[in-house]
Order: sequence, then C-alpha cells, then structure tokens
Amino acid sequence: MRDGFGRDITYLRVSVTELCNLRCRYCMPAEGVRKRSHEEMMTREELREALCVAADLGIRKIRITGGEPLVKKNIVSICEDAARIKGIEEICLTTNGTLLPRLAKSLRYAGVSRLNISLDTLDEEKYAGMTRVGELNEALEGIEAALSAGFERIKLNSVLIGGWNDDEIRPLAELSVKWPVDVRFIELMPMVDRGVFGRESYVSCDRVTEVLPELLPIPHNDGVARLYRLPEGQGNIGLISPLSAHFCGRCNRLRLTADGKVKPCLHSPLEFSIKGLDPEGIRQQFLAACAAKPERHELLDHEHMSGANRSMNRIGG
Repeated sequence: MRDGFGRDITYLRVSVTELCNLRCRYCMPAEGVRKRSHEEMMTREELREALCVAADLGIRKIRITGGEPLVKKNIVSICEDAARIKGIEEICLTTNGTLLPRLAKSLRYAGVSRLNISLDTLDEEKYAGMTRVGELNEALEGIEAALSAGFERIKLNSVLIGGWNDDEIRPLAELSVKWPVDVRFIELMPMVDRGVFGRESYVSCDRVTEVLPELLPIPHNDGVARLYRLPEGQGNIGLISPLSAHFCGRCNRLRLTADGKVKPCLHSPLEFSIKGLDPEGIRQQFLAACAAKPERHELLDHEHMSGANRSMNRIGG
C-alpha cells in the first residue's frame, strides 16, 4: 500500500485488548476501563483474517499492543497465528513487562522477535504512584526474564514527564550500559486521557541531550527515533519527539484497534470498521484508511490536544 504522499505502508500496530493490569495516570482512569462484551471486540479468527489481508496488501511488520496485551488469555496463540502468515516478516510486542516472567519464553517460541517494555522510573514509590497498583520489582523481573528468554532487541520506553521523572534521565539511560537494551525517551502526548498533567509536564527530548552531553549520535535511515549511544553503552538511546519534532513524513503505519477499527493516524478521529466484514470488505477498508492517511497530524502541544477521540488504552500504545 502507498498513501497519497508516497509513503509505503508496511507496518500495522494491532491492539488485542483495552484492558490492563496497571492504571498508569497518563493512560487509564483509576478504576480501569469497562470490560466490553465479546461481541464488540475482534475475535481471534477475525484478527487472523484481518492480518492475512493486511499482509497481502504489503504489511510486513506487526506490533501487538493493548491495553496490556499479556492480560489477553490467548495472547500466545494470537502471536503464533501472526507468525504463520505469509508475508509477515516481524512480530513485535509492547508490554509493561510485569507478566513476562511467566510468558517470555512462550512468546519467543511463538514467533515474537522483539519486545518494547514500558519503564518510566526506577524509583519504587514513583512507580507505585504512577501505575497506582504496580510494583517496580515486577517490571525489572520482566526485563530479566525477556533477556533470559533470548530476546536480543529489547527497547525500554520511558515517557518523559517534567517534574516527575526528568531527574532520572541519567539512571534510566544507564540501563543501556547495564543490559544490552535500547532506552527510548518519548515526549508526553496530549491525549484525551492526560489527566493531571499540565503545561509543566511537557518536556522536549532535547532535555536528554542536555543531561547527557557525552551521547554519541548514530546515523540511521529507519525508524522514528533519533539515535545516540553512551560511550560505554551496550544498547542505544532513542529520542522520540512527536511534539517538538514530529516524524510524520516517515510514518509507515496504520493502527487496528481491539474493537476492529483501522486508524490511519494516531491523532486523527477517522476510523474504518472491519469487524464482521469478509476478506474483500476488509481489504477495501484498509485501502480506504491508507488513502485517508494525512500528511501530518494537527498541532500537538500542552494547549492543543490530540484529535484521536480515544484514550491510548483504546487505541493501542
């Protein structure tokens, strides 16, 4: 698929659930979200059919997201299904890591090749406060389990929040020295679920280079992150700047929500429903979403909220 601005669309982010075992303040309400009926959500069979159509249209990379995808009871089977589809070259998964100690090996055997693990702080009290119900040691044990299971391209994602974790940039970055992992700092996006975060919470990723002047830039031609490395690092440091330096011109993705809506852009309200359609209907909706992909998202900053009209747990992180 190629959109109206010449971008080849080869990447599909697939949410398998809106539910999560944590309640992170920038993502979910304290009480969690309403569990929707089975009839409202994509079944395993419907998802497999959609991925087959997507692969036939040129999708080569799948990222499984949520909510928290590992709370999905059949998550391993879903990953196995995706890995068997002709044309799919890479299966990735984004998780908070807390359930990896019991699932990492199964996911690896199922065909998942890469993991992104969310980790915003190394302070136990901050972690408990931000997640409302989580324990830092569970996330750290998840990272260790992923490494033990043989995952070689692990990325740790840290949402940069002013006045909360911007004093932890160095210790978080130094995890790339301790472990063979990449650490990526991501600017906080003004989603509809931003909660208590105000103007002071929005910090440019340039803060990272100020705190770590020894960072060595790494030339690259792929992905949305600016890449660097600490002199002694085993992995890279990535800076993802959807606010201060948007990367829309390089965006090669569509999104599929857990309730069967194809979104051409994270920050657009446009959605194309595929649930209940036959393969040809699914194909036409994917093509329509690709054609509707905007050149770039609207202005995003502390005063201009995303137009997505969904919280992140209902889109797919």
